[in-house]
Amino acid sequence: MNTLLDGLKILDFTTLLPGPFATMMLGDMGAEILRIESPTRLDMTRLMPPMHAYINRNKKSLALDLKYEESIAIVERLIADLGYDIIIEQFRPGVMERLGLSYEKLSQIEPGLIYCSLTGYGQSGPLSHRAGHDINYLSHAGIMSYSGRKDSGPSVMGIQVADVGSGSNNSIIGILAAVIKRMNTAQGQHIDVSMTDCLFPYHAIGGINVLAGQEDPGFETEMLSGGSLYGFYETSDGKYISFGGLEPQFFSAFCKELGLDDLIEGGIFQVTALEQAKKRVADIFKTKPREYWLERFNDLDACVEPVLSISEAVHSDHARHRGILIEMPAPDGKSLPQFSCPIQFSKSRPIYKSPGCALGEHTHEIMKSLGYSDPEIATMKSKGILGNIIK
Repeated sequence: MNTLLDGLKILDFTTLLPGPFATMMLGDMGAEILRIESPTRLDMTRLMPPMHAYINRNKKSLALDLKYEESIAIVERLIADLGYDIIIEQFRPGVMERLGLSYEKLSQIEPGLIYCSLTGYGQSGPLSHRAGHDINYLSHAGIMSYSGRKDSGPSVMGIQVADVGSGSNNSIIGILAAVIKRMNTAQGQHIDVSMTDCLFPYHAIGGINVLAGQEDPGFETEMLSGGSLYGFYETSDGKYISFGGLEPQFFSAFCKELGLDDLIEGGIFQVTALEQAKKRVADIFKTKPREYWLERFNDLDACVEPVLSISEAVHSDHARHRGILIEMPAPDGKSLPQFSCPIQFSKSRPIYKSPGCALGEHTHEIMKSLGYSDPEIATMKSKGILGNIIK
């Protein structure tokens, strides 16, 4: 079956979450992904088998120690001989250059090379060489200054917003945009994706108002971050209901159902008595269990929905209808459930060939395709240039 990204061949030098998630999505849509993995520095996701099997599905693995000159020659041949003309790497700035794998050098082999560097703070600037993780990028971008509660400060996110929402997704966008440009000009380019930089556009509401001269938002000052009745309410069984009825018709329906008609005129923001209004709503929801409220609001257009656990969410009727889960064959022959590619196309389907493989599983296959003999491969393994398969 022809796929959306037939013909895209990507060398993946990334580890952990942001880069591998990006190449997983590209692989689901048909790109050919070859992971270049260190045989001596284990990707930490291999210590979390379900996660590794998920974000590294549809990929091959070449165990290659990049400290050796022979390894650099192998990468060059992958580009020149096998047509891998897209690279994504996640090292700190300067590492690939010191290894002899800079964009400037490799683009001389293939002028159409698309080379994406994904980092926390970008390839330049005073923070460019600092280590960091999701929480640090969210903090530096200003997001955590108003994401939390007055009495407790910033709230730790349940998911990695900077890693995936910012890093992975913008890497995918950048790579595919560069592919389109290359189709028209035959020229490749270097893409600099900073997870911190890519978070700034997320300030589409509060942040853009600051640029227009308004004060910085704070905890529970904004309509969508605690400064209104938009939010979560605990039920008597310790579960939660979400309410997002911003528009007047939804807010009105919500208030009427709770017997709070007097709040309708003030709107969801309730400027003059917000804390009192919040308490009144919270006290009502606390009187009954979640299922009771779901039945009450089931046929009412009021933007009221349950806060589901992951187990509840993936097995909901809606998730089943949308095909949120797929079944992959596990190495032991059992079925391995995973999240599907969430984008649905009318004339194409994603592919799910295999879960994340063993470290170096395709080393021999790749080296043979480059023309290396079995004795040459064995010698490079004995020197540590190539790694053996590690389960």
